[in-house]
Amino acid sequence: MSKYVPDIMSRRWVIISSQRLSRPEDIHLKKRKSKTCPFCPGNEKMTPPEVFRFGLGEKDMPGWKVRVIPNKYPITDFHEVIIHSPNEDKDIQDLSVAQVELIFKAFRERYNYYKNRGQVLIFCNHGEHSGASLHHPHSQLVVIPSQINLDALTREPLNNVVNGNKFFNVYCPDFSQWPYELWFAPKKEKNTYGEIIDEEINDLVLILQEMLKKLKKIFDRNPLIRMEFGYNFYIYPKENWYLRVIPRFIHRAGFELGTGLSVNIIDPTQAAMEFRGEETKIVNVLHKLKKY
Repeated sequence: MSKYVPDIMSRRWVIISSQRLSRPEDIHLKKRKSKTCPFCPGNEKMTPPEVFRFGLGEKDMPGWKVRVIPNKYPITDFHEVIIHSPNEDKDIQDLSVAQVELIFKAFRERYNYYKNRGQVLIFCNHGEHSGASLHHPHSQLVVIPSQINLDALTREPLNNVVNGNKFFNVYCPDFSQWPYELWFAPKKEKNTYGEIIDEEINDLVLILQEMLKKLKKIFDRNPLIRMEFGYNFYIYPKENWYLRVIPRFIHRAGFELGTGLSVNIIDPTQAAMEFRGEETKIVNVLHKLKKY
């Protein structure tokens, strides 16, 4: 069982979850070569019994396309793992649209399963620096008691828009705490993620894949740290939901940890220009002007 410890003065909480000490660490490539991946097809018996799947086959047998299992090393009392696909080397930006739609439909199914038991937070850690302990792409779902005050931000005003489609706007909020962070906000308001319809999922998947590919190009062109490409995303658990992508291009250090203040070295306006391709156009114009 997890233990919730409050700080009365700040109204913040800490979760004491000692079972997390035992979780595996196979993210390093050298270690991965000598280990069997518990999330790959054929290794279903290495995980706790599955609770949900998309695809063919019997429970805890191959044939699945998306598989949901209880987390063997839970943070909270209800903690699940959503395995993105049978492929251990492809994640959301690389998989087919149809496959990623299944992932987000699984998010919806599990969100609605738990929505009356507390605050349902869905999140993903991609890459070692983002906190991933297993290489095989996956997301996680946790249920947090309703009386716990979460620090998750309510939806930020729509500024520095970089993309959009029928159902979603993508933008870099003025309040961005991380370089190149992206928010995906539904144009429809007052809903929770559990109310998303299939057509909206399709729109979200298309624009999310497009922006993750652009984010990877920005990272490759001007990496801020010498680590693999990594990011986190989470889906806001309450009304007026949004999906927030946090690129992990920098380390958080003593100042941020000691003050609770975030230092963002990239102006969100500049980040938005790069995502829109405007900064590249400006640079090209300046190069041409220098020739004259």
